[in-house]
Amino acid sequence: MALPNYYNEMYSEDGSVRPQYAAFAEWLRETPATRIAQNRQAADLLFHRVGITFAVYGEASGTERLIPFDIVPHVISGADWDRLARGLRQRVEALNRFLHDIYHTQEIISAGHAKDAVDKTILLVEKNEYKRRQAPVGLRVTSKAFGTGRRFPIARKY
Repeated sequence: MALPNYYNEMYSEDGSVRPQYAAFAEWLRETPATRIAQNRQAADLLFHRVGITFAVYGEASGTERLIPFDIVPHVISGADWDRLARGLRQRVEALNRFLHDIYHTQEIISAGHAKDAVDKTILLVEKNEYKRRQAPVGLRVTSKAFGTGRRFPIARKY
């Protein structure tokens, strides 16, 4: 099933299923195409209902489009997830320390970094259109956010 000259997340170069996809590959083999199509249609309807859409401004139609997505999950092995989680924790810790510093002691400015660059960064953080309104001032993301059983904040009730 592997395509030549393309990376395939589910299949190795020799055509065998990668270990982390074994259970999904079995489900995919056993599931009729009509059932998969029904699942896709149900997902499309849910995305429309929840508002996971976008519009291309300037287009004559002006209709909302679904954000492209694939119902086939991207399966991450435990070893790969551990590596990703370590990197994410490191970056979150660095961001948390930076934000704490610029809002408190401002040691970064004392260390000789340009105040203009720091001020611009503060402005970008404060004016970020994607910053969630329900987030408390001084939001701190802990390492628990990347483990099993992680939770997502609820932005809307559906």
